[in-house]
Amino acid sequence: MIEHLAHGEVWTTKELFVLPNEYVYWAIQIVMYPFMTGLVAGAFVLSSLYHVFGVKKLEKIARFALVFSFALLPVAMMPLMLHLMQPFRGFHVMMTPHFTSAIAAFGFVFSTYGAIVASELWFCYRKHFVQTALALKEIKPEERSFTQWFRMRLFSLLTLGAWDISEPALEKDHKAITILAGIGIPVACFLHGYAGFIFGSVKANALWMTPLMPVIFIMSAIVSGIALCILCYYIAMEARKFMARRQLRRWAGDDPKAPTFEVLKGEEEHEIKMTTKYLIIFMIVAIVLEVLDLIFRAYTGVKSWDILRQVIYGKDFVNIFIKQYMLGNLLPFVLLLLPRLTLRRTACAALLVLFGVFMMRWNVVIGGQAFSLSFAGFMHYHLPIILSQQSHAGLPGRAGPCPGAGTGRTSRLTRYPP
Repeated sequence: MIEHLAHGEVWTTKELFVLPNEYVYWAIQIVMYPFMTGLVAGAFVLSSLYHVFGVKKLEKIARFALVFSFALLPVAMMPLMLHLMQPFRGFHVMMTPHFTSAIAAFGFVFSTYGAIVASELWFCYRKHFVQTALALKEIKPEERSFTQWFRMRLFSLLTLGAWDISEPALEKDHKAITILAGIGIPVACFLHGYAGFIFGSVKANALWMTPLMPVIFIMSAIVSGIALCILCYYIAMEARKFMARRQLRRWAGDDPKAPTFEVLKGEEEHEIKMTTKYLIIFMIVAIVLEVLDLIFRAYTGVKSWDILRQVIYGKDFVNIFIKQYMLGNLLPFVLLLLPRLTLRRTACAALLVLFGVFMMRWNVVIGGQAFSLSFAGFMHYHLPIILSQQSHAGLPGRAGPCPGAGTGRTSRLTRYPP
């Protein structure tokens, strides 16, 4: 039962002529996987705008984006693990990577990227580790609380024995960060671009078979990563401003260097407005690539265009043109270009951008499986969370109509074990 639920067989309804063994096997988990890896790659690219290209105005949010990318990295593989249903199968790819398969080569890319980001983070925060550890060591042992003792041990361990924070040492750290960030940009792009490569190399699927697929995936990933960093940075700074405004003792304490509400507000507005400019640039590039691919398919009129046209302009019209392009691209683009841009409007636009990128992933993964290999039928995938009760009602031996009954659709439902 669980295997069928994971691979979408139970949640697939069919229309017209569809081969008996065809289903939407790549379900919501495969939609979430490129979406999550795109967030990782996009956040790293945002951090590299400061570390590699020297955009000084993005210093604060660039450090935030670097931590964000590293935090999302372990989560990126979870959709694949859920789809496999056997976690050890996922770890097998990581422990035995090789270049004979695009998926198996992912082990090299994932491990390399993780090492690069971890190393860059250490060089970036080494000064903070040393300063915090030294400040805690100055407290007398009898006056030191358990929390302070634990933090002292933790930060001392994080220094890895490198206590030198002189100017020459910090300059070497900065050079190491620049080199690692420069190497990490192509690795991050390949980390996500290989997902587009896998889709684009499936010759049997007319919607996926295009050399632009990896590039489209990479550009949309950068857009989603920047949008999520803007949204989370806004939430984090609003929380800090709230604590600073209330002058909570837990926030400021006895530290005279604690930033005030006005300082935090100015920093938030500056960082978000500067990041928004780069979000608009990458949004333009991503939209142009997607529209260019659509126009090229229509102009060339390949053999599969007849069925693709029915899917794009008919079956998935709402998902593609209303949800993806209008709500996820056009509306946030207009919100960001309107004068007197506010932080709340920027956060709403970033949320819509994330929705648009998710719908792009949905339309590629699910829409690519929406038509039969015979080019004479269609399949529809329904999220189990939304239609689970209806689908359970249509199972053999249970009351209720089968999905598609009375609508001209046919559906094959696998029986549950007794």
